[in-house]
Amino acid sequence: MSPIVIAYGGGTNSAALVVGMIERRLPAPAAILFANTGGELPGVYNHIALVSAYLVDNGYPPIIPVQRVKRDQSLNTLEWRCYETNTLPSIAYGRKTCSHKFKIQPQEKWCNNYKPFRQVWKAGGKVTRYIGYDFAESRRWMAAKLEDEKYYYEFPLVEWQWTRADCVAAIERAGLPQPGKSACFFCPSSKKPEIRALRTEHPLLFQRALDMEARAMPGLLKVKGLGRTFAWANLDAEEGKPDVAPETQCDYCVDFASTT
Repeated sequence: MSPIVIAYGGGTNSAALVVGMIERRLPAPAAILFANTGGELPGVYNHIALVSAYLVDNGYPPIIPVQRVKRDQSLNTLEWRCYETNTLPSIAYGRKTCSHKFKIQPQEKWCNNYKPFRQVWKAGGKVTRYIGYDFAESRRWMAAKLEDEKYYYEFPLVEWQWTRADCVAAIERAGLPQPGKSACFFCPSSKKPEIRALRTEHPLLFQRALDMEARAMPGLLKVKGLGRTFAWANLDAEEGKPDVAPETQCDYCVDFASTT
């Protein structure tokens, strides 16, 4: 049987995925990986700790956080990278390199160094990666690849035909709190109400986002700030203006899954 690794995004879908596996008494995965960008809200980290304890109580392995590191093995968070380069996260410019560098690569590196997976690949086999797309996300799972040279990709929530509402209900059945949105606190895809909530509930994090924006300002040409069409520092001037739909969806703002 192919060993299973779960890409745990920290949001509703990934929590429901592991709850559903336990409800169905499915075999425990070999590993459950959370790619930590270093920029999640405190509530996300707290929820991951709760889910990890729930997993262990039910005979599953705990959630393993993985992070991008520099050559000297020091942590290399997305926030610090933006400070070092005086830039915004790449999603602000319509690109997804931040997802690749800070979500995909740390998980790939961990898997590449995990001896049981290496043994499977050496023998000519593949590892199965579970992805947390829900049934209603047809645009995503229908376009996703099913295998490559190292992995089979499976979508249990799709197989179970679980929608977002089903995921929420499963988390409630497990006696766990709802995780809320998983995203960097400085994410350029944040909606204005989310930015205002950050300013009210986490003023220090909001100030760190403003500092990032201020450092990047001199080099901005086509975008106006973290809001793409506006600067977060000018949020009050945006009162009453509708959000403009982003051209690019940030993988941080949904349960991370795609390796395509």
